[in-house]
Amino acid sequence: MLTNENRQYLEAWRDKYRAALLDDILPFWLRHGWDHVNGGIYTCVDREGRLMDSTKSVWFQGRTAFIYAFAYNNIDRRQEYLDFSRSCIDFIEAHCFDKDGRMYFEVTADGRPLRKRRYVFSECFAAIAFSEYALATGSREYAEKALHLFKEIERFINTPGILEPKYLPTQQAIGHSITMILINTASRIREVIDDPILTEQITRSISAIRTYFLHPEYKALLEMVTPEGAIIDTLNGRVINPGHCIETSWFILEEAKHRGWDKEMKDLALTILDWSWDWGWDNEFGGIINFRDCKGFPAQDYSQDMKFWWPQTEAIIATLYAFEATGDQHYLDMHRLANDWAWEYLPDPVYGEWFGYLHRDGSVAQSAKGNLFKGPFHIPRMLIKGYMVINNILKS
Repeated sequence: MLTNENRQYLEAWRDKYRAALLDDILPFWLRHGWDHVNGGIYTCVDREGRLMDSTKSVWFQGRTAFIYAFAYNNIDRRQEYLDFSRSCIDFIEAHCFDKDGRMYFEVTADGRPLRKRRYVFSECFAAIAFSEYALATGSREYAEKALHLFKEIERFINTPGILEPKYLPTQQAIGHSITMILINTASRIREVIDDPILTEQITRSISAIRTYFLHPEYKALLEMVTPEGAIIDTLNGRVINPGHCIETSWFILEEAKHRGWDKEMKDLALTILDWSWDWGWDNEFGGIINFRDCKGFPAQDYSQDMKFWWPQTEAIIATLYAFEATGDQHYLDMHRLANDWAWEYLPDPVYGEWFGYLHRDGSVAQSAKGNLFKGPFHIPRMLIKGYMVINNILKS
């Protein structure tokens, strides 16, 4: 049972999330990102939204198509959201697939290929774009395209020789990032087309996280381990990425809810959230830092103690989900910490949108609103999911 204080707190933030989404974040990218000549989105823009580089991130063609369809489906059915989503999808289909079925990572403004990477994240984001657009339009064609692409992703991952390994055979390794993203990719596609392969992959991914990546001896979820789940005792092998781990926790909580609040999944997700918060939350300055070493050595990455935008947004979502799952005030208190810090330091009161790269103390490290990795995804997804989860809590 919600206290009056908690109800008022949640109602106020629900309304603020919606307003920030509709009045700030989505309009910013409609104004400054949409390429009305070639289609798709530019994301390399400065603080004011001026184009710095016309190179297009293929990740963000899919991410943007997903976000604007997601906002259309859950917040406000504005035609321009659907039109922008379709523009990005058309650009993907016209320009972003190589002849082997794999997708590029970067293309020119008019869609000529520039770079291809060994990861399948471009494919994952395109798949959720197709599925969300299918939900918005009722298109069976795009639902089937989403499922087909997911099956291709699994083929790419599971067929030796298609994807270049991260390490040579001297040090074989498996990664947390692809394991966790497949949970969310499959769950989004399942909203529009329910094929057994989707739930099977979610179950496999969650099992792998529990079996291989979760290390109770360090109270940590590691980013990389041996294929048998053993720690790789190197600087790279000991990395904890608190933001990724916290994001994983809410992916699992979402699946636990889908399965009637499956206790084993819920407990796993809460353990990951608790451990990752302890590693990531900066007790001196606030906010979630980027990287830690599970043995306490200095982390190698130059940005190890910086505060990037996306771990903060993932913490906001995860703590709301945890409160929904448990009703435990502890998680709402964590939400207040993460939320208050993010809203104090990240939004730009002058030109809109949010800064992405802060120093440990919250001062702005660089003021650009976008690049090949930052654009309309983590922030609007947090605003949409926050609005939705709070509504669910208020109804319970």
